[in-house]
Formats: sequence, C-alpha cells, structure tokens
Amino acid sequence: MLGALSGFRRTVRSMQITHLGHACLLLEYSATRILIDPGCFSDYAEVTGLDAVLITHQHPDHVEVDKVGQLLAANPAATLRADPQTVSQLAEHDIAATATRAGEMFDIGEVTVTPAGDQHALIHEYIPRISNVGLLFHAAGEPSVFHPGDALDAEPASQVDVLALPLSAPWAAVRETLAFVRRLEPSVVVPIHDALLSDAGRAGYLGHISQFGADGGIQVRDLSDGVAGQF
Repeated sequence: MLGALSGFRRTVRSMQITHLGHACLLLEYSATRILIDPGCFSDYAEVTGLDAVLITHQHPDHVEVDKVGQLLAANPAATLRADPQTVSQLAEHDIAATATRAGEMFDIGEVTVTPAGDQHALIHEYIPRISNVGLLFHAAGEPSVFHPGDALDAEPASQVDVLALPLSAPWAAVRETLAFVRRLEPSVVVPIHDALLSDAGRAGYLGHISQFGADGGIQVRDLSDGVAGQF
C-alpha cells in the first residue's frame, strides 16, 4: 500500500479505513474518527468515540433512521450531518442534523470535508430521484478519500487518492463504474456497496475494476474482512 502512495508526503501517523459492511466506512485519523453511511447492511453498533456521523442520502442501506438516536447516544460528541432531504427526514424523528451541500466545506477536527454532487443516480423512471451528496476528505499529510454515496457523476474539488467505489447496485452497470474510476484516476480503490453480491459475483466485479480501472490496472484494497487498513 505504501508503495502505491509513495508520491504523498507523509508523517509518522497513518490514516485508517475500516469497511463495516456495504456502504459504511470508519475513517480514523490521528485525533478524529468519522463514520459514513451507517445503514441496514452494516455492522456499526459497537462503534464509539466518534467525532462525526455523515450520511450521503436517505436510503436505508445508508442510514437506519430508527437507530441513529442510539448511535448518537453512544457517541455524544459526534456531529451529525447529511444531505438536505435526509436532514428533513431525521427531523421528523426529532433528530437534529446539519445539511451538507456541494461545495460547502466544513471541518471535523483535523479533517476538511468537501461535499460534491447533489443527486442520487437514476434507478429507473418509476422511482423519483433523491438528493445524494458525496464526501471528499482531506487531512494534512494523509491521502484524500472520496465516498460518492450512490452516484457516479460527482466532480470532487481536488485529486482523489483513495476512492470508495460502489461495486453493485440497481442503478449501476460495470461500464459506468469503470468510467467513473478512470475519470477520477485514484491511486487506490476500496470496494463498497457490495451487500447484494455473492462471493463469486464480488470476485468478478473486483477483477473488472483491478484490470480495467486504469491502463495497466489499478490497485484494489479489499477491506471486506472488517480489519482496519492503513493508508
């Protein structure tokens, strides 16, 4: 991994990413812990010490509204932020959250977050599209990380070093996934959004991404074992 990121200026610390299932990631920096998209296919119940819980959109595989209160109770110092429509949905359950909007940067401890994009990918014409806001993370001396939520059209404000890449969804085809990876040109791909795949199907998607995600291939860092990976 360090070889793939050898172009980055690094300090002795090392940012860690843990894949907690499907679209849920835990980002850990030297003094900041951020949880992204705690949904119904993910295992986050024991996570504590969070500084922020961030939600890209309202679908239950990205946020379990009935469990957000428990999560915040276990993490009383955590800020809750979400796309505008999810903020409204949470308010109906008496849960206060701050809206994230494309281009409106904010800080969580040592981490600067730049939201990108505003709409969920089209599933089909019978389901209205909803808001979706991807999240780009920067911290000094660490690679940048982009979590797109459920969309492949966002334009992050700067270079993406580590891309959290949705592998499979009703709204995505592998040709679109590959085009997304090639457009953003990350150094490393971390697969997410994979709960609907069998082991064999998942291996097939990973093969396509690693072989065709860039000319000559791209590094895929599979964190599906739930063990924190250092970057």
